[in-house]
Amino acid sequence: MRFGNKGSEKPGLQLEGGKRVSIPESFGDYDEAFFESGGLSRLSEWAKSEGEAAPAIEDGLRIGAPLCRPSKIICVGLNYSDHAEESGMEEPKEPVLFFKATTSYQGPYDDLEIPAGSVKTDWEVELGVVIGKRAKQVSKENAFDYVAGYVLHNDYSEREWQLERGGQWVKGKSADTFGPCGPWLATKEDIPDPGNLSLWLKVNGEAVQNGITSNLIFDVPTLVSYISKYMTLLPGDLISTGTPAGVGLGFDPPRYLSSGDLVELGIDGLGTQTQMAVSGIDADL
Repeated sequence: MRFGNKGSEKPGLQLEGGKRVSIPESFGDYDEAFFESGGLSRLSEWAKSEGEAAPAIEDGLRIGAPLCRPSKIICVGLNYSDHAEESGMEEPKEPVLFFKATTSYQGPYDDLEIPAGSVKTDWEVELGVVIGKRAKQVSKENAFDYVAGYVLHNDYSEREWQLERGGQWVKGKSADTFGPCGPWLATKEDIPDPGNLSLWLKVNGEAVQNGITSNLIFDVPTLVSYISKYMTLLPGDLISTGTPAGVGLGFDPPRYLSSGDLVELGIDGLGTQTQMAVSGIDADL
């Protein structure tokens, strides 16, 4: 996990007993170099011998995204059959891939800024897969060797910009604050079966999404292998695996977020998130 003000977060660790501690500066931050150099193994050994004696993270400090901004956020569309159905689209024969701008990436409790001009901002609870080492042309059988762990991700989407304005989906997915991540990265040892996790999302206390990752059309090893055939995945890259039914687009009539709405979500073993929707600033940069 990482904590502190935006732009100056420091790396930390949640121990098995729940205590949250800061880690020595010698580890660096949770970035590409950390994962590529075996940082998770070194951190695990340190935690066993010295973790309990490490300085505790003060209560009340902001929790940031658990990783440094990744080189890529690769998202998988229509990866639950019930979500494809509610979207009025056919179940895909191959994974539907799109990018989400890394500038959308933020902490799990930061406000959701509804962009100026948006009228169809939607929610999507998703299992995120974090790559642990450079992956290229990886087989499905060996895919888990390239996984560092898993995170809770909310793939916010502006449906008008995504579906009604032409072109690809990326512009409906990439507004600032549209990619809350965390609160922590759980290693693959902590989550031995990513194909059997419950995930849920509430809007203003109402449960709107309830799913399980066993219903993924394309599972985690399939996605890691498939994506690595089209691009090199770098340590720290994030794959967001898709969302189950219950998004605002699927309601009749559709329901979208507005300022003052409260979004809560969670996945087994990966913690929970809370975002308050606020009106974004109409800026001319």
